[in-house]
Amino acid sequence: MQHFATEAETIFYKKPQPFTKWETPDILSYALGATLYMPASMPDIVSIIQSRKYKELASLVIDLEDAVGDTELECCEAKLIADISELYMLYSNKQLLPQELPLIFIRVRNVEQFKYLSTVLGERQEVLTGYVFPKFTAVQGAIYFELLEQTIQQHQLTLYGMPILESRDILYKESRMDSLFAIKEVLQQYRQRVLNVRIGATDFCGIFGIRRRMDSTIYDISVIRDCFADIVNVLGREEDGFIISGPVWEYFSNQRVLKPELRVTPFSEKGALATRKALLDDCLDGLMKEVLMDRQNGILGKTVIHPSHIRVVHALYAISYEEYLDALSIIENNDGQKGVLKSHYANKMNEIKPHMRWAQRILRQAHVYGVYHESIDFASLLLNSEIGSSDCLCNN
Repeated sequence: MQHFATEAETIFYKKPQPFTKWETPDILSYALGATLYMPASMPDIVSIIQSRKYKELASLVIDLEDAVGDTELECCEAKLIADISELYMLYSNKQLLPQELPLIFIRVRNVEQFKYLSTVLGERQEVLTGYVFPKFTAVQGAIYFELLEQTIQQHQLTLYGMPILESRDILYKESRMDSLFAIKEVLQQYRQRVLNVRIGATDFCGIFGIRRRMDSTIYDISVIRDCFADIVNVLGREEDGFIISGPVWEYFSNQRVLKPELRVTPFSEKGALATRKALLDDCLDGLMKEVLMDRQNGILGKTVIHPSHIRVVHALYAISYEEYLDALSIIENNDGQKGVLKSHYANKMNEIKPHMRWAQRILRQAHVYGVYHESIDFASLLLNSEIGSSDCLCNN
């Protein structure tokens, strides 16, 4: 896998680097990017992966939880086993090479289902990168990760777990901190198996009967924003190093009421107002604002349900030339001789110690998503993109 593998050299000063599921976790956790959810009932999952139907697709989750109805669960389990078996056969026969294999996860419903699937699939789990554990609590989480460890050891696999924080005990203020610190204890125990921590904002909103509009972001909902802040505070600390991933963006058709948030200037400067209009028509300006808010709040990674979202998210994860130079300057001058530096563009100060972790994150992100040339930004990357698509994956 490689983000923007076919892009012209004119876009990137530093090209995105290729990766596979066997990268070190500190790189892999950044590489997930826009993770596409697919219902396990979807009929052509193997074909989508093998044919690279969505060329930007680097990570995906086959969903057996909310995306699958109770009455179709048994059928979907059987189909998922068949799909993974077919992928494993293609992989074993070298019809699907390691570098062509996206990061594939299964979102299970509960511990019992995880135990069943991991037992049945056995060595065929080699084509998986891991599992997603929904409605994660400290008690159930410890069981999930213990079973994951047993599976890894039994079949000599490389697998990771991704917990989703989306339950009432985390959202409700009176129980939140106790729950988060209990979860943190479990995640620290299995640190090497935790690829990232995901936030289920749709479930959080549902508890209060709230749904964000396409004209707003999740950060405009105060009760959810408050919860996000505590999750980042407890799990995003420097000494822990957990990557926290942002919630799903659930819109993909235009019913706009309020003024769009997407600035005109980056597109007008490049004669690309038609691209801006396409982004607005497909409700992607709200997604873009939310991704920028994610980044500002220490959150990296996004759950998506439409393939047209992938490129937009990754374009906003690529690093600007100015950010890259700032990060390099901070890292290279970490020799104790200076405490503060004027930035390359002479428009800000770079403090070595306070900005060190930021710089390290920027360079990891640059490794995976690349660095734009000095005069290039996300608008240039999206200029020639096919923005729209009818391939919503939330239904069959």
